[in-house]
Amino acid sequence: MIRPARLTDRGAIIRLLREANGNLGKVTGFVVPFDPAYAARLFIVHMDNSAALALVHDIEGAARGVLLAAVADDHPFGPVRYAKETLFWIDPAHRGGTAAFRLIDSFDQWWRDLGCSYGFLAGMGDDPLIAKFYERLGYRRAETHFLKAA
Repeated sequence: MIRPARLTDRGAIIRLLREANGNLGKVTGFVVPFDPAYAARLFIVHMDNSAALALVHDIEGAARGVLLAAVADDHPFGPVRYAKETLFWIDPAHRGGTAAFRLIDSFDQWWRDLGCSYGFLAGMGDDPLIAKFYERLGYRRAETHFLKAA
């Protein structure tokens, strides 16, 4: 079941954020030290902000996936409002089925309801399966980000 996150999901969300952070290092080589307190603040910001979204993939009362997003200011190139995913992660043991589709469908409905013109999703690395998945949902590749460590 996809549902809005609750404050009681905090521990599970922090665990999912830790997993996603660890995967970032494996996939991209870009390592960001994980800080549980920072992750908790990130979750609370998404819970408390009317222009933010916090959804979970709930299995038997436990959050096994998360999608955090927020409405950004106007696009840098013009007065176009858009929403941007902050984090989209499903516990690898609970992937498959329709959870990812349903999380993104809920995200899409949310940003449209807020009057946004676009929704932005990101994928770690250059996995073609992620690109195909997003494209199947109507998303198109818009730009690629490159990171360089100090």
